[in-house]
Amino acid sequence: MPGTISSEIRALRILDQYILKRFLYNFVSSFVILMFIFIFQTIWLFIDDLAGKGLDIIIIAKFIFYLLPDLTEKVLPLTVLLASIITFGNFAENYEFAAMKASGISLQRSMLSLIIFVTFLGGVAFFFSNSVIPASQQKIYNLKRNIAKLKPAAIIQEGVFSDIEGRSIKVERKYGPNDRFLDHVIIHEKSNQQKNTTVIKAKSGEFISSEESEVIQLILHDGHYYEEIEPKSSEDKRLQPFTRANFESYTINIELPEQQDLEEDRNVTTDKMKNVYRLNKDIDSLKKNNITIITAFSKNIANRMGAFVSMDSDTVLSKGKQSKPATILAVKYDKKPERILPDSLHTAADIIGLYKPWEQDQLITSAKGSVTNILNSVSGKKDELEKRFRIYNMHILSLHKKYALGLSCIILFFVGAPLGAIIRKGGLGLPMVIAIGLFLSYFFLGVFAGNYAKEGNIHPVLGAWLSTLIMLPLSVYLTKKATADRGLMDFSHMFDRIKGYFKKNKEEE
Repeated sequence: MPGTISSEIRALRILDQYILKRFLYNFVSSFVILMFIFIFQTIWLFIDDLAGKGLDIIIIAKFIFYLLPDLTEKVLPLTVLLASIITFGNFAENYEFAAMKASGISLQRSMLSLIIFVTFLGGVAFFFSNSVIPASQQKIYNLKRNIAKLKPAAIIQEGVFSDIEGRSIKVERKYGPNDRFLDHVIIHEKSNQQKNTTVIKAKSGEFISSEESEVIQLILHDGHYYEEIEPKSSEDKRLQPFTRANFESYTINIELPEQQDLEEDRNVTTDKMKNVYRLNKDIDSLKKNNITIITAFSKNIANRMGAFVSMDSDTVLSKGKQSKPATILAVKYDKKPERILPDSLHTAADIIGLYKPWEQDQLITSAKGSVTNILNSVSGKKDELEKRFRIYNMHILSLHKKYALGLSCIILFFVGAPLGAIIRKGGLGLPMVIAIGLFLSYFFLGVFAGNYAKEGNIHPVLGAWLSTLIMLPLSVYLTKKATADRGLMDFSHMFDRIKGYFKKNKEEE
C-alpha cells in the first residue's frame, strides 16, 4: 500500500512537470512574439519623433530599451491568456485530458502546478510594476528632456507649435545639417504671469551650438518683434501700451544644463515614476493640500459675499463668565410681546424698496459687480482645482493598477485554461483569435475606466479594478463549464432541471 501511494505521487509529479514544461514553452514563445509585435507598433507610433532628427542609433536603441518595461505591463496579461488557451487546447485536442480524467485526475488537479506558477508570476508582475517600470519611465522622461536640450531642432515639428525652454516655436520648414536652418519662424513667449505677451516673426532662423558652450543660440533674420507691456496702474491699462520693432538679426540664447549627459538623472517624478510607498505618501499629501486650498478659497468667497458671519466663542454670551468683552450684547425682555406681527419682507424687491431710488441703483450696481467678481474668481479657481484633483486621481489610479496587474495575470489564466479545454483547439489559429478578442475587451475596458477615473466621473479605485472585476465572473463561469465537461454554450443541464421540476410537480398532483 505505501508503495502504491508513493508511485501515484511520483506519477503526479511527473504529470505536473510535463504540464508546466508545455505551458512554459508556450508562454515564452507567445511572450517573444507579442513583444516583437508591440515593439514594432511602438516604433511606428514614435517614428515621426525619432526618424530624421539627427539622433544617434545608440540613443534610439536606449529609448526603445527603456520602453520595454512599459510594454511588458501590456504584454504579460495577454501572454498568460494566450499560453493557457494554447496549452489546454492542445491537451484537449490530443485527448490528453480524456486520459487524465480516466485516471481520476480532475481539471483543477491538472492545473495545480500552473496555479502555483501563475501566482508566483503575479507577485513578480507586482514587483516589476512597483520597481522596474517607475525607473524606466524616469529614464524615458530624462532622455527625451535632454535630447530636447542638446538637439532642440529634434522636437520642433514643421507646421505646428512646439514647446522648447518656455517658448512656443512654429516653423514652416527645416533643412540643412541636423535641421539647423529654419524658414518662416513664429515664436510666442510667455511672461512671468504665464500670459502670451511677446510675439516674434522672422523669415529665417538658425540654431548655433557647440560642445564647449552651455548656451544654444537661435539667430533670427529679417523679422518683427511685438510685446505688450503690462502696466501697473489702471490709467496705463486704458492706454494699452506695447512695443514694436523690426530687426535684421535677433539672437535668442537658450541655456543648457551644466551636465550634458543624455542619461542625467533628475529628481523628476510623476505618478508613473513612483512606487507604492511614494504613491501612498503623495496621495495623503495631495489630499491634505486640496482640502486646505478648498477650505481657504471657500472662506475667502464667504467673506467677500458677506453671507455668513462666523462668531467666535469669545463674542457670544454664555452662561458662565466671559474672558473677553463681548461684541454682541444680549437684550433681556421682562415680558413677552402681546402679539407677533407677520414678516413684511418676503423678497429682495421688498428690501430694495426700503431705499431711495438713487440708492437702489447704487445697491444693484454694487451687487452685480460683487457677483461678477466672485464668479470670475470661482471660474479662475475651477481649472486649478480640476487639475489638482486630476493629479490626485491619477496617483490613486496608478497605485491600484500595480496591484491589479498581478491579480489580472491570475484571473486571465483561469479564463484561458478552461476556455482552451472547452474549445479543444491548440496552436496559434483559433486560440490566438479568441485570446486577442478577450484581451482587447479587457484592455479597452481598462482604458475607458482609467480615463473616466482621471476626470473624476468614477472612483479611481473602480477605474483600476473594473476590467479585472469583469473578467472574474467569466473565469468562474468557464471553470465550472470545463469542470462539468460541458460546451461553451451548452444549456442542456438547465433544461433538464426545468423538466425535472415540472415532472416532480406533476407526480405530486
